[in-house]
Amino acid sequence: MTFAKPSALAAGAAALLTLPAAQAKEPVQVLASFSVLADMVEQIGGDHVEVTSLVGADSDAHVFTPRPTDARALAEADLVVLNGLQFEGWMSRLVEASDYAGPTVVATDGIEQALGEAAHADEVEHGHDDGHKEHGHDEHDHDEPGHDDHGHAGHAHAHEGMNPHTWLDLGLGELYVNNIRDGLIAVDPSHEADYRERAADYQQRIDALDAEVHALMDELPKHTAVITGHQSFNHFSRAYGVDFLSPAGLSTEAEPSAARMAELIEVINHQGVQALFQENMTSPAIIEQLAEETGLPIAGTLYSGALAAEGEASTWLGMMRHNAWLLHDALATEDAAHEHADHDH
Repeated sequence: MTFAKPSALAAGAAALLTLPAAQAKEPVQVLASFSVLADMVEQIGGDHVEVTSLVGADSDAHVFTPRPTDARALAEADLVVLNGLQFEGWMSRLVEASDYAGPTVVATDGIEQALGEAAHADEVEHGHDDGHKEHGHDEHDHDEPGHDDHGHAGHAHAHEGMNPHTWLDLGLGELYVNNIRDGLIAVDPSHEADYRERAADYQQRIDALDAEVHALMDELPKHTAVITGHQSFNHFSRAYGVDFLSPAGLSTEAEPSAARMAELIEVINHQGVQALFQENMTSPAIIEQLAEETGLPIAGTLYSGALAAEGEASTWLGMMRHNAWLLHDALATEDAAHEHADHDH
C-alpha cells in the first residue's frame, strides 16, 4: 500500500491516540475517488467510517471536473482512497487546490504481483490458456478492432499501459481489500480488530462471487465476443474469457471515428459478435447506431466504472453479479437450450 505522506500519516495516527474518548469514536472521514471504491471502504469500515465519493453513482470519472466543494471535502478528510493507474487524472490538481497533506491509499498498489498471483491461481483451477484469455496483461489493448492507443484525454496509463479498470477482476479483490483495510487501521488503530474481521468476511464474499462468475462464464461458447461503450472490460476479459470490443478507447470523452465504426460493423458482420451492451456511464447513441446498422440486439446495460444509484448494481459485488448474469443470460441461453434438448432426447 502506498501512502502519499508517510510523515503526515504517522502524525495523524499519533494524534488519534491522544484524542479524548468521545472524539476518537467519531467516524473516520474517508474521501473515495469514485463510487466503487466508496462501497469497498463502507464494506470494510462499517460504522467506523463516513465515506464521501467524489464521483457518484452513474457518473463518469473520465469526464469529472472537480469543484471548489470537492477541494473543501478533500481538505477535511482523514483518509483519501483512490484507484491509481492514472484513472483519476484530475486528482493531482484537486490535491494541490485543497492543500491536503494527509494519508492516501492507492488501492492498486502492488498490482503487478497481484496480477501474477491471480493468473497462477486461475491456471491451477481452470487449466492452461484456452486461447482466448491471457493472464498477466491485457491482450486486447492494441491488437483487436475497437481498441486503440491510450492517448484519450490525458489517460496515458502507467504500469506499461495497464488498463486501470482492475476492479472488474474479482480475483484482484484481495489487493483492494488489504490496501483499504491497512489504510483504515493506520488512521484508526483503535478499531483494528473490527477492520480485520470485516475485511476477512468481505474477502470470503468476493471469493465466492469470483467462483460464481467463473462458473457462469465457463458456460459460454469459447471466443464469445460482445461490444460495449468503451474499453473498460479488459481485466474482466482476461480473468473470465469473454472478448470485449468497443467503439471508444479507455476514456469515454473522445467520439469514435467513422473509420472505427465501419471497422466494428465489419467485425460484427463477419466475426460472430453475439451482442451489444450499453454502459451506465456512457452515451447510448453509439451502441444504438451499431444496433441499427447491424441488426444486432442491445442485450442490456453493463456497469464498469460507476455503480448504479439503486438496485442490485449499487454495490461492487452486486454490480459484478449483475454483469455476469446479464452476459450469461444474453449469450448462453441458446446454447443452454440446445443442451437441454439433447438431454431430453
